[in-house]
Amino acid sequence: MREAKCPICRKPAALREPGKASAHPFCSDRCRQVDLGRWLTESYAVPAVDPEDQGEEH
Repeated sequence: MREAKCPICRKPAALREPGKASAHPFCSDRCRQVDLGRWLTESYAVPAVDPEDQGEEH
C-alpha cells in the first residue's frame, strides 16, 4: 500500500485516528492552514464555463 503524502509539502501525511482531530490528509496543522489560505485567496479555482460563452462557440 502506498504511503499518503501531504499535498502541500509532500511529506508523509498524518494518520487518521478515529475520534481524534487530525491534520489528515496533510502532514501538519500548518500545511492544513496553508491550503485553507490558498482557497480563501482564490489561488485555487475550479474551472467553469459561463452559459453565455457556450452560445458563442456554435
